Amino acid sequence: MGTRQFPKIKSVRALCQQGSGGDQGADCHDVQDNHWLNCGLAPIATPMGFHPQYAGTRKSWGINVLGTLAVEIEAEDGTVGVGVTIGGEPGCYIVEKHLSRFVEGQDPRNVELIWDQMFRATINYGRKGLPIQAISAVDLALWDLLGKLRNEPVYALLGGKTKDRLPVYSTTGRPDIAQKLGFVGAKIACCHGPSEGDEGLRKNIEFFKGWREKVGPNFPLSLDCYMALSVPYASRLARELEPYGLKWIEEFLPPDNYDGYKQVRKNLRGSNVLLTTGEHEYTRYGFQQLLESRCVDIIQPDITWLGGLTEARRVVAMASAYDTLVIPHGSSVYSYHLQYAFQNCPLAEYINMSAKSDTIVPYFGGLFPDEPLPENGFIDLPDRPGFGVTLKKDNLSRPYARSEEDSKRQAEANINRALPTKPVFPF
Repeated sequence: MGTRQFPKIKSVRALCQQGSGGDQGADCHDVQDNHWLNCGLAPIATPMGFHPQYAGTRKSWGINVLGTLAVEIEAEDGTVGVGVTIGGEPGCYIVEKHLSRFVEGQDPRNVELIWDQMFRATINYGRKGLPIQAISAVDLALWDLLGKLRNEPVYALLGGKTKDRLPVYSTTGRPDIAQKLGFVGAKIACCHGPSEGDEGLRKNIEFFKGWREKVGPNFPLSLDCYMALSVPYASRLARELEPYGLKWIEEFLPPDNYDGYKQVRKNLRGSNVLLTTGEHEYTRYGFQQLLESRCVDIIQPDITWLGGLTEARRVVAMASAYDTLVIPHGSSVYSYHLQYAFQNCPLAEYINMSAKSDTIVPYFGGLFPDEPLPENGFIDLPDRPGFGVTLKKDNLSRPYARSEEDSKRQAEANINRALPTKPVFPF
């Protein structure tokens, strides 16, 4: 008897929200003007803090201009997988005009082949940023499709659960509410950067101290610096906050400042404060630099940004060899499935997307009405195939739609590709 035959991939579709309407979808920064992530509750330090014109709010410098990119991959039997990222209309162009040729007509189980072709084909303009985010959405849609075709959750495809329940901490503007809601810890945003001098540093200390007093001494409290600081500033701030129980200081330098991260590690030798970063890092090559230098204790890839699940599992495996924890940034169900499947992913992040950080709402806004939400400090995944969520397309459009004939032509090119006829020693 032969093995089960899988349907080939029929078509790839890239969808986006037109304009920035404040419904964040897959872009957590596309929020209303008064949202806490847009400095609605307190200032938030950013890389643009050196420019007074753009220091007041995050949306003022366009953090939300790309918006949602959603990718649908449909198999010949009508089964559809979904992946999302940020990328908006520019991301749709990359998916439809470039990446689709490597997907249509393929066996959906060939995730490694498809990823490798997409990555190699975009090296000249990719490697980081938008092209890798577009690859991420395609890759996640493939895993979702594969789970639905196999009628299994994605974590089962990765090897099954390594833990019975996944604990969650909350990134929030209100750590006191996060504590009452049962989260195992909280992370707040650093308010002031180096451009505000010693006065800003004192305000940061008082801000953190104030929240420590409100949540008590035993509730883990961390600080997200969003690429806003310098080596001496980050080193000093961590030292000043250590007496107030700072659990970790996160992404305190721009992501490409690898030497700077190493210097902060050196400056903080003997400190109990953990160092973390990786939200804006891409592919295993970027994370390799962080891991080999041992400059951080925890890496924080965003599964919808770094290259999707195919690349994320490589990064997680690589991190385990360095005894480094992986606590992904955001990414909701896409990271939850990964974390259930790997032992060195002990904790999930829930970014509270309610405007005042006072209620639990879906991370992806209205994109997935059935998105699982944390309860009493845990994320429990429902027993559904794929990633277990359903895309709501009411506010999505397909700006670079291709005809069925276009998809068929690309599919046939993959289905009918010539097979090797002569073996060659490959190196």
